[in-house]
Amino acid sequence: MTRLQVVKERRKLYVFHHRTLLEDYDVHLGNTAVGPKRFRGDGKTPEGTYLIDRRNPNSSFHLSLGISYPNEQDVAYARSFGRDPGGDIFIHGDRRKTDPRGKDWTAGCIAVKDREMENIYAMVRNGTPIDIFA
Repeated sequence: MTRLQVVKERRKLYVFHHRTLLEDYDVHLGNTAVGPKRFRGDGKTPEGTYLIDRRNPNSSFHLSLGISYPNEQDVAYARSFGRDPGGDIFIHGDRRKTDPRGKDWTAGCIAVKDREMENIYAMVRNGTPIDIFA
């Protein structure tokens, strides 16, 4: 079984098959990378256990894999503050060459280089678990 892990502090994405590490990639995160995503527009990348729930071969960022954020706990937390938890969190390819933003430039997504995204896209199917750690 394939499983993904992201360690935000290390800026790394790991691809495992059972307990064997297949690949690891450097990542860019949300533009406010420290802390879990709580609300739409907070610029944070979620933390927790999710699933890859969709594939987009026509992504604006080369290719993309959807992450099942928000889960029930994320929705409940945001609603307890009267807020929207946000959504549309993806693993996707790199920014455009003309984009001037710094190292953590996404709106909460996880970005890798385009060629790396091609490898990940080929290895990962819908239903693949992804753990995102601080």
